[in-house]
Formats: sequence, C-alpha cells, structure tokens
Amino acid sequence: MRLSPLGAAVAAVVLLAPPARAGATSLPSLADPARYVNPFVGTKPGGVDWGHGGGGGNTFPGASAPLGGVQWSPDTVTRQFGGYAYTDDRIRGFSLTHLSGAGCGDYGNVPFMPLTGRPATDPEARYATFSHADERAAPGSYRVDFANGIRTEIAATRRSGVARLTFPADAREPAGLTVDAGRAWNKATGEVTVGARTLSGFTDSGGFCGTSVRYRLYFHAEFDRPFAHGEPLDGLTSGAYVSFAPGTREVTVRVGISFVSEDAARRNTLVEQRGRSLDEVRRAARREWNGWLGRITVAGGSEARRRMFYTALYHSLLHPGAFSDADGRYRGFDGLVHRTRPGHVQYANFSGWDVYRSQIQLLALLAPREASDVAQSILEQGRQGGYFDRWTLANGGTGVMVGDPLPAMAASVHAFGGTDFEAGELLRTAVAGRQDDRQRPGHTYYDTLGYIPAGTKGVWGAAATTLEYAVSDAALAHLAGRLGDTETRAALERASGNWRNLLHPDSRYLQPRRADGTWPAFRPTQRRDYVEGNAAQYTWMVPHDLPGLFTAMGGDTAATARLDTFFTEYNAGADQPYAYLGNEPSFNTPWAYDYVGRPDRTQDTVRGILTTLFGDGPDGLVGNDDLGAMSSWAVWAALGMYPQIPGSPQLALASPLFPLTQIRRGNGVTITVVAPRASDTNSRVREVRLNGLPTDPRRLPDSFPAKGGALTFSLSAP
Repeated sequence: MRLSPLGAAVAAVVLLAPPARAGATSLPSLADPARYVNPFVGTKPGGVDWGHGGGGGNTFPGASAPLGGVQWSPDTVTRQFGGYAYTDDRIRGFSLTHLSGAGCGDYGNVPFMPLTGRPATDPEARYATFSHADERAAPGSYRVDFANGIRTEIAATRRSGVARLTFPADAREPAGLTVDAGRAWNKATGEVTVGARTLSGFTDSGGFCGTSVRYRLYFHAEFDRPFAHGEPLDGLTSGAYVSFAPGTREVTVRVGISFVSEDAARRNTLVEQRGRSLDEVRRAARREWNGWLGRITVAGGSEARRRMFYTALYHSLLHPGAFSDADGRYRGFDGLVHRTRPGHVQYANFSGWDVYRSQIQLLALLAPREASDVAQSILEQGRQGGYFDRWTLANGGTGVMVGDPLPAMAASVHAFGGTDFEAGELLRTAVAGRQDDRQRPGHTYYDTLGYIPAGTKGVWGAAATTLEYAVSDAALAHLAGRLGDTETRAALERASGNWRNLLHPDSRYLQPRRADGTWPAFRPTQRRDYVEGNAAQYTWMVPHDLPGLFTAMGGDTAATARLDTFFTEYNAGADQPYAYLGNEPSFNTPWAYDYVGRPDRTQDTVRGILTTLFGDGPDGLVGNDDLGAMSSWAVWAALGMYPQIPGSPQLALASPLFPLTQIRRGNGVTITVVAPRASDTNSRVREVRLNGLPTDPRRLPDSFPAKGGALTFSLSAP
C-alpha cells in the first residue's frame, strides 16, 4: 500500500515512538482545538421528535468550564429543555445554571437581564431580540449584541462567571438590569438582597421531570460600580431591578454560586477569578478547555468532521458538574454540609440511565483522576441518601428512568483506571442496595423469579428494568473480580444471566413474562413493559453476554440476519422494529456484529450512523444529548472503538474516522491510532495491528486502555 505524505509521516512517528510508555515521544498536540467547537450544535431539532424529549440535542450555547458548576447561558422565550431554541430570536435572560441535553427541564436559575429604562410591566414582555449574526459562542465564553444596542459578554470559571454589559451611547434611559431568583425553568421562589453594589440571595427550585426533588442555590453578584437606584422586581423580594448613574456605558459583574451559603458563593468568585478582567477569564477558560479537548488530537479529515468531533467531545465534558465549593464543602443528600478530601471535588447531576453506557467511560479514559472523584461522589450520594438513585440532580435523587446505573458508572470508572476512590465500600453499598426498593423497584421478583413480571406495579417497563438490572449486576461482577471478591463476583455473574428468563423459546425475543411463567400476547414493536423503546430494540441489550444471546437466537448466522434487518433504519423511533440511535437503548447494538464474527458489518454500520446522524450545525443532533451521552457515542465512533461492556475495559472495534488520532489519558499513557486512508467512505478494515503485530479486528485486549499502544489500520471502501 502506498502511503500519503500524512500517512508516511504518521507511520514514521509510530515506528519511532513507543506511545504506551509514560514520557514517551508523542505527536504534537493541536494548538487550539477549541476553534473547532460549535456550542450551538444541538440547539435546533435535527431529527423527528419521537416523544422522548424532542428531536434535538437540548444543549445550551453559553459559558461553562469543563465539568463546571456554572453554565451562564442565554434563555430564549421559546422553551427548550436546554434553555435555548435556535429558531427563536428573543432572549429573556441569562441564567446561571443549565443541563446540557436533558429530556426534561430544570435549573435555569437566577436569570440576569440587562436593559435600558425600567422593566416592562408584563414579565412575559421582558426580552430583547437579536440575530445569530451578532452572536458568538466558544468553549468558556459567550457574547451577543441585542437589536437595542446592548452587548452582553460572559466568561465562566468552575463555580463563577463574569459578565461585561455594554450599553448604547445614545440611550436616553439609564443602564440597568433585572435579577430574578423567583424564576427558573421550573417553579421557583427566592430572595434577593440589594447592597450598594452587590446582589445576593438564594433560589429554591426543582421538580425535574415532575418529581419532588428540590434544591437551594445561593448566589452573590458584585458590580464594578455602585447602583444609582434599586428596588424589588414587581414588588417582590424574589427579584430586583437596579440601575446605574446617567451616562454609564459599561458595567462588569462577577457572580458566584454555591449550594452551601451566600458567603461561599462570594468566596468561590474571589478564589477562582482573583480579580482578573473578563478578557483574562475568557482566555483562561479557553486554555483550560484546550487542555481537556487536546487530550485527543486528530489530524486529517474535513473541517466539518473536525467540528463535529470536537463539539461532541466538548459536550461530553460539560457534565457532571462541580458541586462542592472551592474549599471542598458541599451539601449532601442528607441535607448536611460535608467536605471533600483535600484536592478533590464532589460532583453532581448524574444522568445515570444515559451516561453509564459510554460517557463515563470516555471521561475515565481521558481523565482518570476526575473520574475517580465522580465515582467517590456516587458513593457519597449513596451513603448520605441511603441508596443509589438512578438520576440525581444537585443533592437529591429524582427516581427518573430505570435500572441501577450509578454503581455501574463507578464500576466503569474503575475499569478504565479511575481507582482513587473507595471501590470496596462502593461495591458493598451497591450490593446491599440491590435489596432496597428505592434503588431497585421490583427487586424481590428479580431475585426470586429471575425477572420482573409484566405489569408489576411501581416498575416502569418490567422487561427493560430486568435487562438493566442484569447489566448492572454484570458491571459490579467485573468490579468484584478486580477487587478479588470471588464470592460476590460469582453471585453477581449468576444474576447477570437473568436476561435468559425473558428469552421466548419460539420467537427468540426478550419478552415480558407473567409471574406464573406464561407469556402475554406479544409484538416486536410493542412498547409496553419497555422504556423509551420496544421489544425489537431491547432484545439486543445484553452487552455483557452477546455470545450467549446469539447462541440462544439460533447461532451467529441467525443473529447476523436479524441485525441486518434491524439496521434497515438507523433512527426509526420506538414504534418500528429497527434501530433507534437517537436514544440510548440502541447505543451498543451497532457493535454487536463484532460478536458474531462480522466486524465488517460493525465498521460499515458505525460509519453510516456517525456520518448521517451527527453534524456540525445547530441541527447536528437527532436526539437528546442527555448530559453528553449522545455526544460521547459519536466520539467513540470516530475513534473506531466502543466500551461495549459496562464495568469492563473491553473495547469493541470499528474503524477510525481520521487518518491520525492520539489520546493522552492524563496519567502518562498514550494511545495512537493510525489509519492513513481513513475517510467518510473508507470504513472497511483490511488489517489492524497493535504495536506492529496483527491483532483481532473485533476487539482489543482488556489491558489496552491501561497500557496504551499504537493501533494501525489498513482501510478501504466497502
């Protein structure tokens, strides 16, 4: 094979540099990968709304640090769960907190809104219009010029933000702004105290997905000039309107948040900003983002593909967010104030059902230290709350979605080298929680019958929940094995086989089953007893034992034929018997071909999904990003590998999108992926080598993430 100049240069580097060794020679990092990030991706529907949170990513374009607790971002009048609808040209405020990609709304706390003159009498009329041509967003910063002449510029640190408000020189009314602690994406109450040049207070809100979870967020804002006037907003102490001296053209405000106290919010700002100007904070935020994004360097490929890739990586690293203050204090699930170990962070906002599949593994691959803190945070939530919830927000459990994903997340962190947490205690707590109705509704049936009967009261999707519990048991079994707990491992491995109890001997689908062992009437497209999907889609959700599943289906040939039919469509929604890659239950299925000995089908299918369902524009996502879950799938697909088995370091293979990729894990380990002929169309692997030796094109050795190494792919078109 004749190598291109890029390929020849890459091959030379690979031959000269042993990338697995700490300190080894490596390829130069990309100077400014942040330039490829488009934070507007996902703010406009890119696909059909199949009824699971919309047909778009539900992302936000505003300012956030990597894994930051502040997401200071514009909110449009049109409601979208991320706060911002690209199709709207009206902004009603810049709130301090957001969730990126959730299918339900929450946060949107304490919106700030600059204006000239007094606020409109009708709160619904308090907005300003803008054009996207007058808007700029980049990792860590945001800017917009309103049609009324007001410019808002924002930059963020982990727990604070700084904004510069520039008012028009010809304004006849005084420059001012409103702050509303009684407004959020859900019902909120609060209190704002007006000082000489400060606004501080708290907001109480919550109700994610209609649940009862609540939180209190404190804030402290300090301006660089005194107020000329201040009064309650709408006569209520939950908001304030302040204005500045006549002729004021520019105002800078620094805002910190905390879930502990107003004073902690103030100190977070002091510690993190250190009096730096907005421009300095913006540059520092970009440097920090470049440090994170630069842990993966890609070369070659089109500008559009690089934008898609780095935007997906950016969205994968927004959550979970720092929840503890700069001094380590945080409010726990028991309502009490706790403190982290020195130098560590408590994280919050775990979209467990979504992110356990691939986002947490990506975080652990790139940042084992931070991922270890995430795993420890999961343990602390379980300790303080008494059980592991499925979807946690701030310092409370929402009970949203199904399964037992948080322990599986921690097991995956450990598998990918994030071991600086109390793994043994987490395993013991998770195993005990298997008998807790709050953590595992329907567990009595699962533990005795080996499945949850169809229609079980208090269980959403009995068949889906059975499969989710089996996956979590498999993940914990892997963790127990690494910790040397053979007895627990054996028990969990037995439980992880409970999926077999739903296998109908004739249809060979994983079907709902009654408590007496009989089978209700069934259709492959039925959604009853499944969650955001149907029987055809959930039948593949046995990532930890695909060989066993395929044997039960009648062998690899039969399974391959069924997979071929399944991928007739890539994003068919939950009412068709085809793939639904706009939602999480189908995430692992494209890689299932590897386990029937058809890696060529995995290669072509993954490439087809990546290049048709993901883009670099506002409509570049076809489903909820779910705190980075969807985006992380795209990152893995572009790398040509995927963490198929939760709790395990095993990576299934497809083929890389870029001719050259290098991953710096943050712990001295480097992974280099060389594929000189990689392109949108060249997906088919002719040969793959690991450190120069031929290797299995279906999957990598379990030791690969820990050791690193050089993967070289010979590719062609199908």
